Amino acid sequence: MKKIEVFRAWGNILAGLPPSLSIEITKECPLQCPGCYAFDPAHLGGSTQLRQLSDFKGDELVRKVLAVIDEYRPLHVSLVGGDPLVRYRELELLLPQIESRGVHTQVVTSAFRVVPSTWKMFPKLNVVVSIDGLQPEHDERRKPATYERILKNIAGAKVTVHCTVTSQIAERPGYLDEFLGFWSTRPEVAKVWFSLFTPQKGATDPEILSREQRLVVMNELRRLRPLFPKLDMHDIVIDEIANPPSNPEECIFARTTETISADLRTKITPCQFGGVPDCSQCGCIASMGLAAVGHYKVVGNLTAGDLFMASDRFGKRLRKLRDSFSGRPAVHPEAAPFKIL
Repeated sequence: MKKIEVFRAWGNILAGLPPSLSIEITKECPLQCPGCYAFDPAHLGGSTQLRQLSDFKGDELVRKVLAVIDEYRPLHVSLVGGDPLVRYRELELLLPQIESRGVHTQVVTSAFRVVPSTWKMFPKLNVVVSIDGLQPEHDERRKPATYERILKNIAGAKVTVHCTVTSQIAERPGYLDEFLGFWSTRPEVAKVWFSLFTPQKGATDPEILSREQRLVVMNELRRLRPLFPKLDMHDIVIDEIANPPSNPEECIFARTTETISADLRTKITPCQFGGVPDCSQCGCIASMGLAAVGHYKVVGNLTAGDLFMASDRFGKRLRKLRDSFSGRPAVHPEAAPFKIL
């Protein structure tokens, strides 16, 4: 991250604004993947579910998403869902507008639809394609977004492959070697990321890893990193998996990212998983990455995390005080109109 972007992020924190946004731009998805956190009954707190929310399309969606971005002025925004490519026409208008604002954008998709090769023109864009393991398991879990379809739809594009490691994957020796051997050789793949499945508290999903399996995966990732240069996970990030933040208040990712659902008003808390995530079993690569940054010692025993926590508390108190006097809504619903062709 460039120094100017660090100062921008810090400025947001001091102003009580999140440096990062995650926006569920649609509730629609053609897949029904087991273990998907977005459609978990607990995702929105249990009172309602994602598919029950109203969402938007066309000019209205473009307008409202840009209004949210202009309200928060983030350094980074993730466009998720559902699957954002359900709204591919709107994305064609949103991406250049977000890029022009100097905001880094991440589009997280199953690649069930073509990822346009023209998106490579946006230097601040990262398209993340979710892959659930090797072809037999992935195709079963993620049809119609099968390996064959993904390979066709990313041809000529530039993407990051992200795989969430489950108990079923962790128990098979050599699985990650084979996965990296396949995807890291693809010219379209710039990077490969791994997360570990993060459950809700009290959940009994078969995907949940045991503590022993988590340690095995950590050792495997350390071994594989020098063998596969596209595996974009440093040892200090991998190390955080052993001791994730104990609760959302101690998680820098949870505290720096505002997550907004498909109606563009409902906030998902305490982090992108919603509900009551079991932080003791968190394996989110974003959380682990920022936890590693937080442990960086700035001066003596003073860490970057210490500076962040102090700045974050100050900024949020200031914003709460400011908003109580202004009486303005958290998100403004209007922005300049655009036309969907």
